[in-house]
Parts: sequence; C-alpha cells; structure tokens
Amino acid sequence: MKKTSGSAENDKKLKWWQLSLLGIAGTIGTGYFLGSGLAISMGGPAVLLVYLLAAVGTYAVFDALARMTAAQPEQGSFRSYAKQAFGSWAGFGSGWLYWFSELLIMGSQLTALSIFSRFWFPGVPMWIFAAGYAVVALGIVFFGNKGFDRVENVLAVIKVAAILMFLVIAAALLAGWIGGGKFTPKVPMSYKALFPSGGIGLWSAFIFAFYAYGGIEVLGIMSYRLQKPEEAPKAGKVMLLGLASVYILSIGLAVIMVPLSAFNPKESPFVLALRSDHLAFVPHLFNGVLIIAGFSTMTASLYAITSMMITLAQEGDAPKVFSKKWKDEYPFLALCLIAGGLTGTVIMALLLPGKVYEYITTAAGLMILYNWAFILLSSAKLLKPSILSGVKRWSGLVLILAAVSGTLFHKLSRPGFYISLLIVALIALSDWIVQHYRSKHEAAGKEQRPDAHKGSFHTLPGGPGFRIKGIRLRKNKI
Repeated sequence: MKKTSGSAENDKKLKWWQLSLLGIAGTIGTGYFLGSGLAISMGGPAVLLVYLLAAVGTYAVFDALARMTAAQPEQGSFRSYAKQAFGSWAGFGSGWLYWFSELLIMGSQLTALSIFSRFWFPGVPMWIFAAGYAVVALGIVFFGNKGFDRVENVLAVIKVAAILMFLVIAAALLAGWIGGGKFTPKVPMSYKALFPSGGIGLWSAFIFAFYAYGGIEVLGIMSYRLQKPEEAPKAGKVMLLGLASVYILSIGLAVIMVPLSAFNPKESPFVLALRSDHLAFVPHLFNGVLIIAGFSTMTASLYAITSMMITLAQEGDAPKVFSKKWKDEYPFLALCLIAGGLTGTVIMALLLPGKVYEYITTAAGLMILYNWAFILLSSAKLLKPSILSGVKRWSGLVLILAAVSGTLFHKLSRPGFYISLLIVALIALSDWIVQHYRSKHEAAGKEQRPDAHKGSFHTLPGGPGFRIKGIRLRKNKI
C-alpha cells in the first residue's frame, strides 16, 4: 500500500516542461492583451526592446527564487525566504506586498474586462461592467470551486489559442492570402519612427513590459512540486523564452499592421490589427476570447488573495477575524474585505473613466516589482555567493529600478507610482505596529515562562486551495 501511495504522490509531481507550460498559460493575461497597447502608445515600436529587457530582469528573479527552492524547498516560497533572510518583518511585508499587488492586478483586469465589453456596448459606463464582473467573480469564490479546475485549464488553452489565432491571421493578412487589412503594413525604419517619444517615452513604457511577465513568482511556488527541484531554472528559461518570443512576435506584427496613432489604452492592439473588410467577424471573436481569458485570470487572482488573507490572519499578520469561515466553509469576512477593495476600483472607474486603467496597471506593476526586489535581496542573504549569481542579481535589481523610476516621467504612469508609495507606506506602518506588539507580547511571555520554546513555521502564502492565475496548488488542512 505504501508503494502505491508513493506512486500516486509521485504522479502529482510536475516535470520541468509541465511547469513551463503552466507558467506560460498562467502569465499571459490582460497585461499583455491590453497593456501592450499602452506600452506601444508610450514608447513606439521600440517597446520590443524593453520587452526583451523585461524578460532578462524577470529571469533574474525567477533564477534566484528557483535556486532558493532547489537548495531548501519551502511551501511559503518567497515569503518564507524573506522571513528567513531578514526576520518576521520581511515576511509580513512580502506577504502584504503580494496581497496588494494581486488586488491591484484584479482591479486592472476588471477595468480591462470593462474596456473589452465596451467594444460591443460603447454607450454603457465602465463602472457597470466592472461591478457586474466583480459580483460574478465574488459569487464563484464564495460558493466554492468544484469543477472550476477543469474550466480554468480550458480557459488557459483558449488564451494560448487566441494568440496563435492572431499570429496566423495576421500573417495571412500581411501575405495577402485573405485580403487587404484596414491599414497598410509599414515597417518602421527611421529613428523617429522607432522612437517617436524619444528615450523618455521608451523608459516610461518599461513598467508595462514588466507587467506582462507578472506571475513569475508563481513558478517559484510551483517549483516545490517538481519531481526534481533542481530543474526549476531550466523550466524558467524555457518559459521565459517562450513568453518573450510570443510577445515580441505578436507585438511586432501589430506594430507593422497598425499606425502608431491608432494605438490607445481603450482597445487591444491585436483587435486593431485584425480589423479587415474581409474578416469583419474576427475582431468580435477575438474580443470575446479576451473577455473569457481575462475573467479566468481575474477569478484565479481572487482565489489567491482570499486564501492569502486567510493565511495571513492565521499566522498573526492580519486580524484573526479574517481567518474565520462562515459555517466552516465560506470565507465571508475575507471576501468582504476584498469586495471593499474592488469597490474602490469600481468607484475609480466611475470617477476617472479615461485614466483608471493606466493608474491601476502602473500601481499593480510596481507592487509586483517591489516584491521581486525582495526576492533578489533575500537570495543574496540565503544563497552561496558567486560572481555569476551576483551579476544576475544586480542586473535584475538595476532593471527593476529602471522600470520603477521610468513611471515618474509620464503623466499617465506617475499617479500609479504615488499610489504604490502610499500602499507601501501603509504596509510599513502596519508592519511596525505588528512587530512592536509582538515584541512586547514575547517579552511578557518570557517573564511568565522563561524557558518557553519559540517555534516557527512557514506555510504556503495562500493556504488551503491556493490558486494563482488559473493554477491550483496543494490543499492544506486548517
């Protein structure tokens, strides 16, 4: 029986190529489908360069996380490593940075879904769509997730199929096999054509290139389930090579099919590129696919931050009340807190209908990068030093710093930078209060029980049934 059980357990382990595929399917989201249009409008065709640089920076983060996983697998992944490297304050900060980044990502996805929906109903206010999608997603999480695993897998396939469909149809339009496109294909060759806004515009677009790779930390968590944890770096290399190739090829096709003046934050660049008198139905089909794919990633992010909130509360990094479940099954209070955050997004969509996507997406991308910087700094403390690892780590930190600072030079991304600073300040203040309370509590405990043993534990950030972007991890007992 033990042998059978062991075999069954081994069957649940992932091979490195499976991890790569899961990463590709889980990372591609509205940050790519819609955010790339924002990047192109800011930086011009030269954004292909920053997408390459963002891939390099993302690889540095994944490589550090994967090597920490290979050296000492932890269910808590980046949060546990931050705690080991710098103390409990870092575990608190890393966990809450991740929670807020996922909340902002949800807000960005919610806004993107509203924009996609207005493709068909331009007269309907964005906040109505945002509220509708939020209510449906909250209902799915509240009433359970039976059968949703399979649905998410199907939706992940739909996302990849949509990209392949775009590549095939775009190539056919350019080759003249289907008929003329709406715009005459034109390859930008001059400096002015490649850098219409100069170096500053390209620098400002850097954050949106990084945002398209958001979710790489999920692979660090999933590396715990590899049959051979030491193969995690290989899985990351293949995944990032695949993502970078898809991004650069598809964005490159969009750039030569659509004039720069047509790109805007309100339409997917791929829907723009597919407009043709001979294929009037294709943009509508592609837009429907984008809505389905975006809703799946948004709902998966909702699972992630709900489970994260429960775990933070269980470990004392959030009010205990949020760890309680109504009828021992429904995370009602945790969802109420998240619903409050989503309500803020809907209100922003109501008050700032023209700018909300840019602001939230910038803030979400920055929160991701702050957490990635935590990962790189943790690896410096926990891994055996070497020249190569140092070069990778500092390269990643420099690229992250470049993307963060670039948001200060554009009017559309600057407010997102200030939003992210406000959230970081809130987390830092809360962290200080929690650590101060803990130190006083521990000091009082020592006086009463001088020989008391202080235990420590690390749990997966997300706890039972933890999900991120369509990926279901392991399920722990509470």
